[in-house]
Amino acid sequence: MSYVDEVLERVIAQNPAQPEFHQAVREFLSTVRPVIEENEEEYRRDALLERLTTPERQILFRVPWIDDNGQVQVNNGYRVQFNSAIGPYKGGLRFHPSVNISIIKFLGFEQIFKNSLTGLPIGGGKGGADFDPKGKSDREVMRFCQAFMQELYRHIGPDVDVPAGDIGVGGREIGYLFGEYKKLTGHYEGVLTGKGLSYGGSLARTQATGYGLVYFADEMLKANGIDIKGKTIDVSGAGNVATYAIEKAEQLGANVVTCSDSTGWIYDPDGIDVALLKDVKEVRRARLTEYKAAKPNAVYHEGRGVWTQKCDIAMPCATQNELNLDDAKTLKGNGCIAVCEGANMPTTLEATKFIQENGIFFTPGKASNAGGVATSALEMSQNSERLSWSFEEVDNKLHDIMVNIFHNVDAAAKKYGEEGNYIAGANIAGFLKVADAMKAQGIV
Repeated sequence: MSYVDEVLERVIAQNPAQPEFHQAVREFLSTVRPVIEENEEEYRRDALLERLTTPERQILFRVPWIDDNGQVQVNNGYRVQFNSAIGPYKGGLRFHPSVNISIIKFLGFEQIFKNSLTGLPIGGGKGGADFDPKGKSDREVMRFCQAFMQELYRHIGPDVDVPAGDIGVGGREIGYLFGEYKKLTGHYEGVLTGKGLSYGGSLARTQATGYGLVYFADEMLKANGIDIKGKTIDVSGAGNVATYAIEKAEQLGANVVTCSDSTGWIYDPDGIDVALLKDVKEVRRARLTEYKAAKPNAVYHEGRGVWTQKCDIAMPCATQNELNLDDAKTLKGNGCIAVCEGANMPTTLEATKFIQENGIFFTPGKASNAGGVATSALEMSQNSERLSWSFEEVDNKLHDIMVNIFHNVDAAAKKYGEEGNYIAGANIAGFLKVADAMKAQGIV
């Protein structure tokens, strides 16, 4: 049995009932196999893959808090510090009922290579809780965040582990978390990113993941002789990533016609109205039915179906495994030429295989959604230097980082005989840097 297959068997056996984590490791190992086989004896001797697929540290803790009715509630909190070979752990916190150790480990594992691709000195980690901010008052969210930080603060720091936001954790939650960290430690430092502009946040951080996705997609299309201008785009999600991907795509001349939330989706033939979407989702925190109420020409559909709308480019920006094999077949039938991931692992393995086998361009999230963590690292730099860069400075740096990521991914794919396979290119380029750092630092 090959070393890759041995390690995959070991991961599955040692991490039972963790399907998302198994999926992430399987996808990664299958694409870096050529690199592993070139160095199999050395990697096996040093157990490099075993160390890479085993977190350096897993922290699980209870989070007791009091709701507005005086009832004590208890949630599960997580922080997985996966790999620090190239820098302090860096990765978001997710507050969502679906959060469990499998999801946090898959996200943390993906984060290792995403962070490596940025070219910045940050390692991989992820965390969160099975807490649902939806339907909670601001005071309830505050009390939960404070209780969560009362354990998390022991394990993080500006040179140790720097969390950020993710699903369910936006500017409100980061503010409450930072305030409690500051109170507990007495330190005012860049330990969380995604902060408000009044207390150390970075301009363009809110837009970064969505903008970065479009910058990457645009560069990929250009490299293949295609102009994004005039293309029709389907986007899923209506959160931070989706909103700003829509905004940037429309700025570049594309027509984005869909968005979605957990209850349904919108088709707007005139193009999604970003100002209205922000008002509905960021200000009113309402459902997309409110978008339809304000735009009679738009069509609202309950449930799934966002990928049934004819498009040139699909950008899944909601959550993991949201685009399945049937969706991929529908996209192909409707003439889609590219699927560009904005969320973390939003496409199932079966759908990904179908997309690649049918000549549709595919950009993996670990590359195309790296703009958020890249700008988080830029926020860390500004905090360390006590500086605040302009929106244009940060946006230009983000653009250059995403363009460089694409060309590094493209070059790695070509070098290993996988031209056009951006999944293989992303995994190989991300892995080589981490593996080199791990070898240089000894068996730790």
